[in-house]
Amino acid sequence: MIVHQIQVGSMQNFTYVLEDENTNEGIVIDPSWDLDKVQELITRNNLKIKYIVNTHHHFDHTLGNESMAEFTGAKIIQHEASELKNDITVKEGDLVKFGDSELRVLHTPGHSKDSICLIGDGKIFSGDTLFVGNCGRIDLPGGSAKELYHSLIDVLHKLDDNLTLYCGHNYGPSEVSTIGKEKTTNLVMQRRTEEEFLDMMGQ
Repeated sequence: MIVHQIQVGSMQNFTYVLEDENTNEGIVIDPSWDLDKVQELITRNNLKIKYIVNTHHHFDHTLGNESMAEFTGAKIIQHEASELKNDITVKEGDLVKFGDSELRVLHTPGHSKDSICLIGDGKIFSGDTLFVGNCGRIDLPGGSAKELYHSLIDVLHKLDDNLTLYCGHNYGPSEVSTIGKEKTTNLVMQRRTEEEFLDMMGQ
């Protein structure tokens, strides 16, 4: 699986185009701004985009959905808790398949009720659940420090250290990281009680 990481817009968002190496199928994760960059990459690599996948419903991750769907003919996938327009809903454990590649859905609420991470081929696409060096904010509608604690500690902390981390914004000291590195350097990934986490998050 080839990962094309594209920084877009003024909020340092990442849009991803994932390319199956054995076929010309791919998916787009979180299209928002600078769609011309994304479309040019798709055309240059002669990709057939099967799905548009949103890690959560916030506008800076979904703004380009309809234009990208029109350009590619792809179906829009969101978690079943999303209230936005979509073609396919997914839940914990579902697989998103394209070509010979597949990504497993992890439901990781906290930043929003419908937040998901996608994991496969030694990679994790974490949206705004986990950043390099930080985590997503919890003060927007649907945010919950308690839910985020369990997503980070009970779900992501148990994943393989070698997973390469691709997140939703370029907010950290590097564009990519690993789960293992975040476990050792990221304050929000340190083991602590739920009460201690809530206190740290100002809840």
